[in-house]
Amino acid sequence: MSTHTTEGILPHGGQLVNRIATPAERDEFLEQADHLPRVQLDERATSDLIMIAIGGFSPLHGFMEYADYESVVEDMRLSNGLPWSIPITLSVSEEIADPLKEGSWIRLDDAEGKFIGVLELTQKYRYNKAHEAVNVYKTDEHQHPGVKVVYEQGAINLAGPVWLLQRDPHPQFPKYQIDPAESRQLFLEKGWKTIVGFQTRNPIHRAHEYIQKCALEVVDGLFLHPLVGATKSDDIPADVRMRCYEIMLDKYFPQDRVMLAINPSAMRYAGPREAIFHALIRKNYGCTHFIVGRDHAGVGDYYGTYDAQYIFDEFKPEEIGIVPMKFEHAFYCKRTAQMATTKTSPSLKEERIHLSGTKVREMLRRGELPPPEFSRPEVATELINAMQKQS
Repeated sequence: MSTHTTEGILPHGGQLVNRIATPAERDEFLEQADHLPRVQLDERATSDLIMIAIGGFSPLHGFMEYADYESVVEDMRLSNGLPWSIPITLSVSEEIADPLKEGSWIRLDDAEGKFIGVLELTQKYRYNKAHEAVNVYKTDEHQHPGVKVVYEQGAINLAGPVWLLQRDPHPQFPKYQIDPAESRQLFLEKGWKTIVGFQTRNPIHRAHEYIQKCALEVVDGLFLHPLVGATKSDDIPADVRMRCYEIMLDKYFPQDRVMLAINPSAMRYAGPREAIFHALIRKNYGCTHFIVGRDHAGVGDYYGTYDAQYIFDEFKPEEIGIVPMKFEHAFYCKRTAQMATTKTSPSLKEERIHLSGTKVREMLRRGELPPPEFSRPEVATELINAMQKQS
């Protein structure tokens, strides 16, 4: 069920996992469909199933057993010592878990009740929610969106290898659904030897554009990889963000040096730990470098400004295997009349234009264009239209 890559950067763990059922396996699973016990997956668990199946979470073959889970929560490593920073688990209530027998097959349905996958149940176990919250998210506050999910999910984790019945085209973005095996192939065809991945859950603004272009000066290609799985309710919807990226790529980037593709995984908002997780995912997609900006995957004031960069120093570079490109917070510098960071600009604080995402959202809701130093006007117009439709 695995394919080995001979060119480009190796996937995490050395092999790209493939857990998509063959047509014969799929027919076999479908024949048993009505006889298997069912577990219904929420949006996040469905994304996790897909990411495991397509190799985005290589080397994982399924939802984590207790030894891996505990090792990841405690030490940011799988039980075999390989770096891995976020637990990938399928949590259910005791009521659902009780009748399920270890060694049996479980039918996995999506939120609409459609049969989408199978779990070979090798283990079911209790886990300590507070312990997971404090270690992974650095807080046990229920207001933290990642912690909230942990506290609201079931008390029992179901573990074991999974199969996805079939890989369906994304309902919103089929042309941008480029899975790891395909992105690796495309990088080879383009002759890109060095590729930088960029993670985003927000619309692209001038600071993003600046750091992406700085990175593009030193690598062959940019893999713009916005996350389209579950996010917070107040995050900008994925379709709006995708239109903003299309506008930017069409007008402001060299066409032959950027690839836009969707990342189907769900946001955890785990700050530093999620920066490692996001880097490993992009390594599986074939990236050699990964941009880590200010407060990567952060939320509120839970993490220090550059904690997501410092965490990479806790591992040997060869263990992570993808090069983090660490960028300072970028701003528009009035003195030099360009985008800059404190590394390149001699400006004083009052000569820098920083606009917070919150402040920009308020302006957009009022139908006001943010200054061009913050956002390209075409992108801001797209966001204003979207926000006014929502309100």
